[in-house]
Amino acid sequence: ASGIVRRVERGTVVVDLGRTEAYLPRREQIPGELYKSGDRVQGFIADVRQTNRGPQIIMSRADERYLVKLFEMEVPEIHDGIVEIVAAAREPGSRAKIAVISKDSTVDPVGACVGMKGSRVQNVVQELQGERVDIVPYEEDVTRFVCNALQPAEVSKVFIDDESREMEVVVPDQHLSLAIGKKGQNVRLGAKLTGWHIDIISETAVAAKQAEATFNLMLLPDMTETMAQNIYQSGFNSFAVLAAAESPEVMTIPGYDDPAKAEKLIADAKALIEEYEKEGKEIPTLAPKVEEGTAT
Repeated sequence: ASGIVRRVERGTVVVDLGRTEAYLPRREQIPGELYKSGDRVQGFIADVRQTNRGPQIIMSRADERYLVKLFEMEVPEIHDGIVEIVAAAREPGSRAKIAVISKDSTVDPVGACVGMKGSRVQNVVQELQGERVDIVPYEEDVTRFVCNALQPAEVSKVFIDDESREMEVVVPDQHLSLAIGKKGQNVRLGAKLTGWHIDIISETAVAAKQAEATFNLMLLPDMTETMAQNIYQSGFNSFAVLAAAESPEVMTIPGYDDPAKAEKLIADAKALIEEYEKEGKEIPTLAPKVEEGTAT
């Protein structure tokens, strides 16, 4: 909806919609925007509240749904249902991401939203006071979707924990700052867009983690480097984690599918913990803590 600014009351903009008024609270405004009487303003009708004075219409320019509606008005393919915006995430006035999919194999959903020479997306950006909008293709495969959501950064590997909806994304060292974004903005919007908790880590940091885990596991008696790496690749990054595991979990490690071997590995890990506690020694470490980027 669009209307004329009638007045500003303690930061809340009162908008004349013709037959009624709408309220644009400060929290629903794009940061940095200034309004004065007579200005034309457009926004999304986010809510209608019942008050003692009757219905109160709440308008928003910061809502993700406003971004979606702008593209719907600007892109005929979205209006006609050929292209669909599956998800959207915003940090109003700064940056946004939308995930799009096409129901027609001959229509490129990203290209449709960008428009000829970027005309369509630029019209949306202009209405949002310069808010940068990333348009990414939606994928049913969550791994590929997260990789798309973190564009323009490249992704090397992805480790998924479906149960907790967490994902560790490995990127080349030179793409670490790009993947994380300024003050964590890129990974934060990627997490919001996909609905997954995302950890960003560099290839060097992954190598350091693996080296530290291998070193720790090789403190166990009769443990070889190859065996330690197999244990690490199976999701156990220290002997303390092994000590707290159940036999069926340990039996998923290559070479430990026999119950007796799995139980012995757990027992060795528990005995090593007791040994360090008894002697009052700290467990040796190899590598310093590495910096990562995280978002939910």
